[in-house]
Amino acid sequence: MTQQGVRWTADQVLALVPDAASRNASGELAAAGPWSEVGSSDEGTVWGLCKGSGSQPYQTVVDISDASGPAYECGCPSLKSPCKHVLGLLLLWADGDGVVPEAKAPDWAERCTAQLRERTREKRTANSSGPAAGIADPEAARRRAEQRAGRITAGATELEQRLTDLLRGGLAGAEQAGYELWEEMAARMVDAQAPGLASRVRELGAIPSSGSGWPVRLLEECALLHLLDQGWLRREHVPDGLAATVRSRVGLSASADGPPVRDRWLVLAQYDTADARLTTRRIWLYGARTERAVLLLSYGAAGRAPEPALPVGLALDAEVSAYPGAGQRRAALGGQFGPPAPTELRPTGMTTAEAAVRYGEALLDDPWLESVPVTLEQVVPVPDGADWQLADAGGDTALPLTPAAGHRPGLWRLVALSGGAPVKVFGECGHRGFTPLTAWPAGPGPAVALC
Repeated sequence: MTQQGVRWTADQVLALVPDAASRNASGELAAAGPWSEVGSSDEGTVWGLCKGSGSQPYQTVVDISDASGPAYECGCPSLKSPCKHVLGLLLLWADGDGVVPEAKAPDWAERCTAQLRERTREKRTANSSGPAAGIADPEAARRRAEQRAGRITAGATELEQRLTDLLRGGLAGAEQAGYELWEEMAARMVDAQAPGLASRVRELGAIPSSGSGWPVRLLEECALLHLLDQGWLRREHVPDGLAATVRSRVGLSASADGPPVRDRWLVLAQYDTADARLTTRRIWLYGARTERAVLLLSYGAAGRAPEPALPVGLALDAEVSAYPGAGQRRAALGGQFGPPAPTELRPTGMTTAEAAVRYGEALLDDPWLESVPVTLEQVVPVPDGADWQLADAGGDTALPLTPAAGHRPGLWRLVALSGGAPVKVFGECGHRGFTPLTAWPAGPGPAVALC
């Protein structure tokens, strides 16, 4: 869903889903049966009454007038955000078959919409004033930063000794020790206030006995972890950009202090990853003028969808500010000068060989980089034994898909979109292969989300 009367597709609505259970439940409510007094306005509001288990129906309102994403309210007792009633109403509206007509909002919907918009204004004011208010005592902040840096240094030093002991004893010992070895090491890094190191240690624990060639993979990851330790311990002797990358990789947060860059930003992709405690949303944007891809990261507690939610294939006139770090792609969304709107804009593309070179060059700035954003021009999805690859239509090179991408439903969307003809594909290119996220047909047509 977008503002200014442009409807979302069902896929764009489902991007808001907090978990699988909500996805299933919302599908049951995406029918006219349980709903009454439904309607929408060209000012960006959708509303309806949904029959529930109580004597009174649930009042459900969604406001889509703000470019940062939808705001919603429902009278049900669910703790999930958005709840199944919000999702069901949006799916019903996105269907576009006239079940949710344009109409004048009833009084209860107007009151709820006013409250939602006031809440959005308050949140924007708080976000704009928050960083300045957080530095009330610069000297105290400096002392806290020094204390934390000391703890991280102690943790990195201990981790170096643990890695040394592991390699001296042989990697076979890692398989025999089991996951407890790594979990205890990760806990020590948490105590050292280095969550980035803790996360990488936990990833090491999943490698032993993970299949053929696991000792080689474990050795590679241990080497990268050693490099990160040394980068921190010798951070005063590395270039400023790389030092900022090291601080980010060990888990020190930073603010987006780059100068605001205004552009017309195409929403390339949006997808969520989740664990038991946190949902992480990744949104890739592409600047029409700067021809640069930037990443928006946001987080939500388990059961709550992160914000913002930006439909793939639309463009917004906005400012973004980069985070510090050499080769850093992450940015923060700043001022917005209008709602997302349909566009025929497509990113510029490259060959598969050029994509591999781009990833190699990016590793110079960030050796721990898993992948880079890349748009492939004129590629065809072709099977490669049990796996798949994207082959250049006019050349003899190809990129293999990552194992996870080869088993996603999005692969079959891509194959169907191509039908053997070349297509343009945006995705993430790294040492494990290419993960397709969005594709465009050879001729005119909208972007197709693959994730």
